[in-house]
Amino acid sequence: MTAPSLTHLPDADFLLSPLTGWTRAHWETLADRLLDGLLPYATPGLAQYRLPGPPSHSGPWSDGLEGFARSFLLAAFRIAGSHGRVGPALIERYAAGLAAGTDPHHPEHWPPITDRAQPMVEAASIAVALHESRPWLWDRLDDTVQSHVVDWLGGFVGADVNDSNWRLFQVITEEFLASVGAPHSRAEIDAGLARLDDWYRGDGWYTDGDGRKFDYYNAWALHLYPVLWARIAGPRAQTGTVDRHRARLRAFLTAHQHFFGSDGAPVHQGRSLVYRFATTAPLWAGALADATPLPPGRTRRLASGALKHFAERGVPDERGLLTLGWYRPFLPVTQRYSGPASPYWASKAFLGLLLPESHPVWTATEEPGPVDTADTTLALPAPGWLLHSTAADGIVRLVNHGSDRLPPPPATADDSPHYAKLAYSSATAPDTPPGPDNHIALLAPDGTPSQRGRIDPLGVHGRRAGSRQAGGIETVSVVHGPWEIRVHRVDAPPGTPVREGGWAVADDTGPPIAQTGPGRALARRADGLTSALVALYGWSDADGTVVRSLDANACGRHSATPVLEGAGPLLVTLVVLGADARSTGAGATVDADGTVEVHFPDGLRERVPALSGRPASSPGPAPGGTS
Repeated sequence: MTAPSLTHLPDADFLLSPLTGWTRAHWETLADRLLDGLLPYATPGLAQYRLPGPPSHSGPWSDGLEGFARSFLLAAFRIAGSHGRVGPALIERYAAGLAAGTDPHHPEHWPPITDRAQPMVEAASIAVALHESRPWLWDRLDDTVQSHVVDWLGGFVGADVNDSNWRLFQVITEEFLASVGAPHSRAEIDAGLARLDDWYRGDGWYTDGDGRKFDYYNAWALHLYPVLWARIAGPRAQTGTVDRHRARLRAFLTAHQHFFGSDGAPVHQGRSLVYRFATTAPLWAGALADATPLPPGRTRRLASGALKHFAERGVPDERGLLTLGWYRPFLPVTQRYSGPASPYWASKAFLGLLLPESHPVWTATEEPGPVDTADTTLALPAPGWLLHSTAADGIVRLVNHGSDRLPPPPATADDSPHYAKLAYSSATAPDTPPGPDNHIALLAPDGTPSQRGRIDPLGVHGRRAGSRQAGGIETVSVVHGPWEIRVHRVDAPPGTPVREGGWAVADDTGPPIAQTGPGRALARRADGLTSALVALYGWSDADGTVVRSLDANACGRHSATPVLEGAGPLLVTLVVLGADARSTGAGATVDADGTVEVHFPDGLRERVPALSGRPASSPGPAPGGTS
């Protein structure tokens, strides 16, 4: 069955786009579909979009503003990208909504911008949209409406802002106020930009506030907003600041291009995953700011691949709406701040429409992405990640030894399945609520597993990464092709039960097939995607099992995870995800000094030293350290 989102799309052009078939016309058509889908949910004055679904913790009033602001961003890119050559109804629709929403006496007026409140987020989208569509919207608003808009946005001046990517919402909004001659605080703009510098960890990576908070907020916020700010600020922006942001974006894109599978799927990690293809926003931002190392044909291949991936899986749905989920509606990927209109931050993916039709990103022939052509292993010391991808199946896997999203010590918090797992991929999602997948735990007498807790990174280098976690478990991962071998050193009383899980594979067509035996377990999806877990050392007579779940996974209703349970101070496991689940030939030997030599199925060998601490040859922390 053809997904509703694929109906009425232009014909594919495999001469210009040999990998995806998609062109600028596909992007414009899908943008129009998303905007049209919202109309039945508009309030009479067009100031709010009250979409179906559970409200966020901010409530329906704020959620209605969110629907306007985030879709206005999409409308602005569509209007500006076509130089206003869109149906006049689209421009009139958002002009009317601005007039009603910012009029304090109108029944649809927006909630005010107050300290640490959700309207701060939406104000930034409105400011960007007003700037980008200025000749067709702002410049044509009458003086009273402009005054109301300025008064509403001006609530940001002097307000208390969350110390995270929210600082950039203040930067953006107040810079727009400056651009129209309205009251603003240059000191607050400068302070927000300076705070961004505090969070920089090197190699293009920011943590989103203090701590080790690495995720896609690097993509759709921390790198994106500086580019948008520079467009608004123009000559007011200091050249050195702009150049610094551009250099960091260029470095980030060198790695970010590796986060997309050959089917276009982004690696499924972190919060706010309902934004889906917003992961492509920095690809376009790099082209827009002349700050990308990528050839233009590769930029479009990656971006179009991601948009097409979701469109083929029913995004948007038959109503033309973006739902709270990954493919189908799936509330466990949401957060307290997620409301029915939150997914429309995906509008950021359409930033590329600001580039003219004649720009090389739209005219160059598509070029393969990194995963399309070769197996890759990429060490990312700043976030504590290790990527390994395979061209044969097009899967990207992320080994996580650095991002936990916990506040700085001594604060603690419960594990999040989108941060605490040992690994994530472009083909899978973690079971949510948390299951045993990609987790090693000590088991209490009642069977309760320990949490990973705060991740203490030990370093990332070459094909190796390591960390310590709560409960006295130290893990070093070594990757090669589709395989990961994990060496666990467990500091616990003798006989303490230990449980480890492999990848959770999920399917909508039915439960994955399970195969188990002594020291091994396997789960295989109908299309052949296989997750395997094999005991290589220290698991004694552990029998493999497969844990099944229903409606616990964003990638499919039926999920299954291979699991081992045993005990021992030193445990070595082969973990496999891919079409090639070979394990024959894998093994591990332990020297007298405790050094572990691991052997991969194709014969590659690596030695993991016994010394507790950083993996051998680790470069240590990235410049700037961590909080």
